[in-house]
Amino acid sequence: MPETKSNSELEMTLVEHLTELRSRLIKALVSVFIFSILAYFFSEELVDYLSQPVGELVFLSPAEAFITHIKVAILAGILIALPFVLYQFWKFVLPALKANEKKFLFTLLPTSLILFYAGIIFGFFIVLPLGMNFLLNFGSPELEAMISLDQYVSFLLALLIPFGLIFQMPLILNLIIRMGIVTVSTLTALRKYVIVLIFVVGAILTPPDIITQAMLAGPLILLFEGSLLIAKIIN
Repeated sequence: MPETKSNSELEMTLVEHLTELRSRLIKALVSVFIFSILAYFFSEELVDYLSQPVGELVFLSPAEAFITHIKVAILAGILIALPFVLYQFWKFVLPALKANEKKFLFTLLPTSLILFYAGIIFGFFIVLPLGMNFLLNFGSPELEAMISLDQYVSFLLALLIPFGLIFQMPLILNLIIRMGIVTVSTLTALRKYVIVLIFVVGAILTPPDIITQAMLAGPLILLFEGSLLIAKIIN
């Protein structure tokens, strides 16, 4: 007869899994904490670099500059530690995966990370300068722009994080195609509706101006078309 595990053995297995999960989470949080502390020592340089597209900034409350420097340091720490965080996730789920699932996830995670960074870089170096130039041109001799540090950092996050997430589109499309949820021919036939949806998503995710919305929608359309091409080749 096949040997069955007792309740105590099953309970120990669950406890071991929870212990492993806690260990991985602690390691991930510690890495974010360490990199955030290191980034804080360079927070002034980071703020100066991030503010280049807009120029001089001001702060409107005594604690605003200090709190914003901490916020920038934490965000930098998260971005730097992200590969290590994903590695901890990989090590936790690895024992439960089959060989083909391991191979798929081993390709998926690094590709997703690269696309996320690519989206943030594209947003900062391409979209942000053009968007700020458009928005600040509404000033006049009687109307001078005075942008606070905290508002600018919040605007920056509202712009860059969506670009990092939206650049995951090639992976998502190919994943749902491989799972059989939708076919390449169906997506091709629905192209015009997808483009309309992309503009709607751009309006939701980006700051409320038509330029940044269009600049998000443009790369999204290119990513969609590229994803369809890749899916056709793969399938």
